[in-house]
Amino acid sequence: MHLRLLFLFSLLGTAACVLAAPAVLSEQVTARIDAEYPSLDVIYRHVHAHPELSLMEEKTAALVAKELRAAGFDVTERVGGHGVVAVLANGPGPTVLLRADMDALPLAETTGLPYASTALVKDSAGRDQPAMHACGHDTHVTWLIGTARVLSALRTGWRGTLVLIAQPAEEIGAGAKAMLADGLYTRFPKPDFALSAHTWSNLPAGVVASVEGPAYANVDSLDILVRGLGGHGSRPHTTKDPVVLAAQIVVALQTIVSRELEPGTPAVVTVGSIHGGTKHNIIPDEVKLELTLRSYDLKIADQLIASIRRIAENTARAAGVPDDRLPVVSVAGVRTPVLTNNPALTRRVDGALRTWLGENRVWTEKPTVAGEDFSRYGLTAENVPICMLWIGGAAPAMYAESKRTGTLLPSNHSPMFAPVPEPTIKTGMTALTAAALELLAKP
Repeated sequence: MHLRLLFLFSLLGTAACVLAAPAVLSEQVTARIDAEYPSLDVIYRHVHAHPELSLMEEKTAALVAKELRAAGFDVTERVGGHGVVAVLANGPGPTVLLRADMDALPLAETTGLPYASTALVKDSAGRDQPAMHACGHDTHVTWLIGTARVLSALRTGWRGTLVLIAQPAEEIGAGAKAMLADGLYTRFPKPDFALSAHTWSNLPAGVVASVEGPAYANVDSLDILVRGLGGHGSRPHTTKDPVVLAAQIVVALQTIVSRELEPGTPAVVTVGSIHGGTKHNIIPDEVKLELTLRSYDLKIADQLIASIRRIAENTARAAGVPDDRLPVVSVAGVRTPVLTNNPALTRRVDGALRTWLGENRVWTEKPTVAGEDFSRYGLTAENVPICMLWIGGAAPAMYAESKRTGTLLPSNHSPMFAPVPEPTIKTGMTALTAAALELLAKP
């Protein structure tokens, strides 16, 4: 913690930059990043102001493809939807994959930034939605382009093959699976290592953090259709009220983690949406619940689903609902599996980053129960080692004030989320470049 405080005090008046690292190469990387940043800032602001939702990333993908071609990569578009794959072969050596995701979220931005999104876009169902980059994927796109430029320009300093991918549909957990199914590891060079980085709202800009082992949780989405028998609100005794039943189910679900799992077992059961009824005095026939579940163990994940089915059905039975009107519990979409950072790869990357950035800018964090489909790149038969880094996005002064007062910063997925662009993007570029050069080092 002492190192972190020193970092904060030293950073408040300065922009993020590369400190001590392998001397000549570090200076070359720093100079190249500084030279590239003005044009990258233009790209970042454009992508931020023109977000596209999951499965709809056509213009963002085209921009990435154009920029990676200009950087000297062999580019293939429309891999697994709007996915982009760019390859740069530079002699014999390892193959390193760097991934960025492109999709935005259906939120109306309230940051007040001069380049804030005011977009109203179509989602995959054809509905008009507000959209914003509330999870930092605009920074990911930008630093992927920047890293491509830097590594291409400095290719005399490394040997091997770079595979850069811009992935669609991370926010719905579908993009990685689609790209793999479309031949990512068979049509293109199979990576020896896969790396990614994610802007993180609860870290100060200029910091890189990692977690060795499980870093992101399993994510399951469930729908519960609570069925009853509707009627007039003045005659509840003639109905089977699904609103009351849904409320009982919501409360009962809170006992799964606290009473059915061994104390200390990490898991989350959250009811994120409840919809039912049309008018004050009408008892409806149905109420719909939407849930998100988080865990680090597949057995626990399956146990959560089984417990939810049991509680929903038997709570309904206790209320006198007949078997043909019991709640319907269904899994929505596909599971996003736990993301496990390969320990050996993570330690190697962490060591390189400490050399490049200094001990006070490389932190070790705790796992999150957020989900990330980057996990899938390490779960195929090829058994590719993966590592995802976290890149701080909060203004250091605001981060320090948050720690002092306990006031929460706007989180990822908040309509107020706004990373500080320059230090965030430069640090992301530096981290990915340093990690790639470590893995692609010339013998």
